[in-house]
Amino acid sequence: MVRIPGGTFLMGGDDPDGRPDDGEGPVREVRLDPFLIDPACVTNAQFATFVKETGYVTETERIGWSFVFHPFATGGVMDASVPGAPWWAGVEGATWRSPEGPGSSIGDRQNHPVVHVSWNDATAYATWAGKRLPTEAEWEMAARGGLERKKYPWGDELAPKGRQRCNIWQGRFPTAPSKGTMPVKSFHPNGYGLYNVSGNVWEWTADWWGTTWEDFADNPTGPAEGGAKVIRGGSYMCHDSYCNRYRVAARTSNTPDSASGHTGFRCAALV
Repeated sequence: MVRIPGGTFLMGGDDPDGRPDDGEGPVREVRLDPFLIDPACVTNAQFATFVKETGYVTETERIGWSFVFHPFATGGVMDASVPGAPWWAGVEGATWRSPEGPGSSIGDRQNHPVVHVSWNDATAYATWAGKRLPTEAEWEMAARGGLERKKYPWGDELAPKGRQRCNIWQGRFPTAPSKGTMPVKSFHPNGYGLYNVSGNVWEWTADWWGTTWEDFADNPTGPAEGGAKVIRGGSYMCHDSYCNRYRVAARTSNTPDSASGHTGFRCAALV
């Protein structure tokens, strides 16, 4: 794991192309104790070890289906969709083992992030590993890589010198082709050594969703309760035409029992 030194940083953003309704701002001062965090998301291989040793069955496996980006679906498409997002399809048999549905596998994706895992699944893995999910503040401090008030983990320019720095949607969404997830250590790491904190897959955090902030917070852990958990970082499906949440201050949420083909997690721990 990577040691993050802690201290005080400026959390949140006021980007001109930001989403104030998501509670990205105002920019505020946050102090954190030092902590450890995984340099990359948990991989299919790592999750498979957890399942082999514990017999754990994910919520998606118990339910029998999950949401898949429609063009990726290999079969089993159900009459289940997401309002306002017709590119999602409910697919019977879509699980972390079969990310696109029946007949698909993770055989050649052992070093890709595990997906179709709920917040509850991620928490179970973290507990087994002797770790925990990062708080939202920890996630953002680590994702910023020591930079202050920058839009991305590497600076303010999305593609410096024309070089892509993250796995987000290329071309017109949702019709341009996409390869989906990439290995967890794709692209250069940020200043703290973290990979893919922008794009690739959304990442669960420990916090309940909220949009009200104090000017200063000391080791914040989010609201005491709620109906949804914060996810950060964006995914391979993010595109500035509808979802530019691969910015480091961007945030959204999902219910703890939800899972999809573009959400994973990384773990944190006390120093």
